[in-house]
Amino acid sequence: MRRIFFILIFHLLLVTVKAGDNYVAMQQPPTTDTGIVDDPVEDEIISEVIKTKAPPQKEKVQYFSQVTKYGFKNLFAQYNYNPALPYSAQVNPHAESYMQDYLKAHTKSLMQMKSWGQPYFNLIDNILSQYGLPRELKYLAVIESNLNTRATSWVGAGGPWQFMPYTARQYGLVVNNLLDERRDYYKSTHAAARYLLTLYGQLKDWLLVIAAYNGGPGRVYSAIKKSGSRNFWNLQYYLPTESRNHVKKFIATHYIMEGTGGVTTTPNLAGNPGGGMNSFDAKPDLTEEELSNASTQSITGKYNSAVIAKNLAMDIVTFNRYNPDFDNLMSINGNYDLRLPADKMQLFLANKYAILNECVQLLLGDNPVKPATQTTTYPTPKKLKKKGK
Repeated sequence: MRRIFFILIFHLLLVTVKAGDNYVAMQQPPTTDTGIVDDPVEDEIISEVIKTKAPPQKEKVQYFSQVTKYGFKNLFAQYNYNPALPYSAQVNPHAESYMQDYLKAHTKSLMQMKSWGQPYFNLIDNILSQYGLPRELKYLAVIESNLNTRATSWVGAGGPWQFMPYTARQYGLVVNNLLDERRDYYKSTHAAARYLLTLYGQLKDWLLVIAAYNGGPGRVYSAIKKSGSRNFWNLQYYLPTESRNHVKKFIATHYIMEGTGGVTTTPNLAGNPGGGMNSFDAKPDLTEEELSNASTQSITGKYNSAVIAKNLAMDIVTFNRYNPDFDNLMSINGNYDLRLPADKMQLFLANKYAILNECVQLLLGDNPVKPATQTTTYPTPKKLKKKGK
């Protein structure tokens, strides 16, 4: 009898110890998401871009664009945003409550940016697509600088992508007393794409990349170590407040631009899937004198506003005033009634096939426009003159 009693006591102790072990295990923070699954092809493409300082070969871009969308796994339920579906049905539930205060303060100005910022978004979209990067990343330039080429931070970061001089030079930009290519939209966006790829190669998560873009990858690695997680929502409070809020601004900006019917990527803007809106339905913002001196020519093909403006030595904002919503309407209708000052129209007609060829090559990524010889004309600060000249 006594033997049976001791056996029961022993089993009871074993059950108690095992339950205690289970309880302790349940209290430990999860550490299963701290690793990164390597993709040799993905890593090869990133390495190629960083080494050559140029977009990857065209046959690799399609594959890479499918891979990089998974970097948004912690923001969107299906890894990337589908403009054809309701925003609230796709976004991570954490995100909506996280961005409400920013929305209250900035919705009006961001809604206005949907219109005037369109040519800048088109240019950035074209460059990001050459690298196979998600086009959502264009909103990083919004929260960095409000798309302002003249923007300069108190620590010396400059241009639409807010590069520090050292980082700018590291990614191929010239920054000196006479020239600051951080303020060149075309060149700085190519540099930003390469820098974003560098960060993505290290972190493999776009929300963490955005945090690192603001505060540096070292602070993100520290947050990963302290939290035991690579999920932004788990490690956010281990990040500096400014870096955490940077991600918040990005999410809120994306929500305003896309989730409430933003014109930057929403198809069928005209509300007529069959034919779309005629370009004359979007009235140009021109003076009477400009209208009287303008010429009109119906064009068809894969024309791009930034390429046309560059070849005609026109400011892209001026081109957009003559031709509102050009890229969007061309993609919907396949044609557009192009308006230009008479002298610019003559130049366009004399070179339209060469311009079209360049537009197609840019779209396909076969022959990206070389920054050194072919650049888009944007408003830029006046260059400093050398003494004695």
